[in-house]
Amino acid sequence: MSKIKPSKGAPYARILGVGGYRPTRVVPNEVILEKIDSSDEWIRSRSGIETRHWAGPEETVAAMSVEASGKALAAAGVDASRIGAVVVSTVSHFSQTPAIATEIADRLGTDKAAAFDISAGCAGFGYGLTLAKGMVVEGSAEYVLVIGVERLSDLTDLEDRATAFLFGDGAGAVVVGPSKEPAIGPTVWGSEGDKAETIKQTVPWDRFRIGDVSELPLDSEGNVKFPAITQEGQAVFRWAVFEMAKVAQQALDAAGISPDDLDVFIPHQANVRIIDSMVKTLKLPDHVTVARDIRTTGNTSAASIPLAMERLLATGDAKSGDTALVIGFGAGLVYAATVVTLP
Repeated sequence: MSKIKPSKGAPYARILGVGGYRPTRVVPNEVILEKIDSSDEWIRSRSGIETRHWAGPEETVAAMSVEASGKALAAAGVDASRIGAVVVSTVSHFSQTPAIATEIADRLGTDKAAAFDISAGCAGFGYGLTLAKGMVVEGSAEYVLVIGVERLSDLTDLEDRATAFLFGDGAGAVVVGPSKEPAIGPTVWGSEGDKAETIKQTVPWDRFRIGDVSELPLDSEGNVKFPAITQEGQAVFRWAVFEMAKVAQQALDAAGISPDDLDVFIPHQANVRIIDSMVKTLKLPDHVTVARDIRTTGNTSAASIPLAMERLLATGDAKSGDTALVIGFGAGLVYAATVVTLP
């Protein structure tokens, strides 16, 4: 017989508060058009994006995360000293070590909280939420802070017509804590590594250490380009529309609800055409509020779901206690979907 004592966690977990931060600089499509042969109408029709936010020098990954987290903590009514773990999903923190989560945990004033980063692209928030739920229920942390944050403007090739208009910057955070009733459903998640080439970094970092720049991409002026995110648009679109609708339905089934039971749908803000297609495939009723934050925020990868959630609650388009389906999907290719009760 095992001598290990059973865990003393909560029976269930829930999102207690959400916060977001969008950089002060708003970038319209006209700025993007300065370096690519396109039009405002083409960008809007292809992606739904009208504007996006780009971070300034002081709006670092850590700074944006601290701002978003402060709002989430205030909304949850939880002091930072009670946070037992900080989980940060990002692909745009450029120091390999230490994890940016450790700096954020310290700046927020946590009491030596566990802190680590995860790299799961646009599904990162769902991955972090799942880990947080496990910690609260298992008992290793009473409250967990989950942050999705990106400075994708640093990883955008402004001369790439396929991606230059897509990405924005920002941070979204939620506080996950104990609940007496189910409020975060089972997660349906996974990866399809055979499709990893469809979304990737153009050049690995070690190519710069080698010193041979002969095979590195050059910009229009002949300078070596900084690594950027590139994707095969049509392949990603088909995968997201057809495969992710199936995953979303699986998450509904796992939670034991139907589309009629939903109040809100918050998909990763990748492309408004993908969002609209998923709504149609899932046959969501008209009463379901659908997040389309991408129009003014762009694709912020791991930050997109919490940012969209925060905006829906702030505008009154969604309310506390609503049942929401959230799904993230992206580079890897990875995905994660679950049903939650909104804070």
